[in-house]
Amino acid sequence: MKKNLPILIALAALLVLGVTRYEHFASAYNITSFWRYNSMFALISVGMAFVIITGGIDLSVGAVAALGSVVAALASPHGGVAAVLAGSCAGLMVGVLNGLVITHMRILPFIVTLATSLGAHGLALLLGHNDAVAISAESNFANFGQGDLFGLPIPGLVAAAAAVLGWIALRSSRFGRHALAIGGSEEASRLMGLNVDRTLVCVYAVSGLLAGIAGAILAAQFGAGQPNEGVGWELFAISAVVLGGTRLTGGEGSIAMTIAGVVLLGLVFNLLNFENGLGYISLSAYWQSVIRGLFLLLVIVLQARVLRRRRGSLKVAR
Repeated sequence: MKKNLPILIALAALLVLGVTRYEHFASAYNITSFWRYNSMFALISVGMAFVIITGGIDLSVGAVAALGSVVAALASPHGGVAAVLAGSCAGLMVGVLNGLVITHMRILPFIVTLATSLGAHGLALLLGHNDAVAISAESNFANFGQGDLFGLPIPGLVAAAAAVLGWIALRSSRFGRHALAIGGSEEASRLMGLNVDRTLVCVYAVSGLLAGIAGAILAAQFGAGQPNEGVGWELFAISAVVLGGTRLTGGEGSIAMTIAGVVLLGLVFNLLNFENGLGYISLSAYWQSVIRGLFLLLVIVLQARVLRRRRGSLKVAR
């Protein structure tokens, strides 16, 4: 709990600031809009959390989301369900490819996913003819990104379902236990008789699938497949996972705290947009990225200090 204290304090501080400083911060419109937009980042961050827990990395999620959005848009004339399935399957196939190459050819995940990122981006541009692909106006696909269910945004509900399933899988399933064991020591996991290769393929498949779903949401939300979107999404996901206390070396992680990291990073942009609206300052998107990066660095430094103190306390206790 102590290691998560900095992010929880930062999250609480930003919420208090937003509620007290901005009139419409706690409005239903802002909350649902925030939830709807950040659902895409929540999805790719959940997938990234599982990958990093195994000690790997997936640099392809942003490009895969862009590819999924284009494929979903191209399939939208066949209906909303077909579009969502097409985008999801596109992501799943890239994820499975990542897993198979990593496990069978013994190539570092960094290299493999960097290569598939370039390939997915190129394929998205080819399929979209280097332009956005409008979704079919006659299908109900737009509801997947813009619609509500019981007054709640559908993309937010999809992301929430993925987060809950991921949390249960990590805490209570054999899949989650194997992922944690592999991150702790892949060699020891093999010696224990765990099917490491199958677990890793499944982990990268999950990451690709969730990125594909995020791409389908992207296309439905903005009315077009976006081959040039997704740039930097992988960095957002890695940042959210690290903020959530997951070690980049693997073996330890939390889906709940990963979602907290997503909310924290999203809140920084949300608050900056409100500040721009007040007219006291006017920050471009570039400056907003700089501020969010500095804020991320600050929280990570605080986390590192908490971890050092905890390790020092353990040594003294011994």
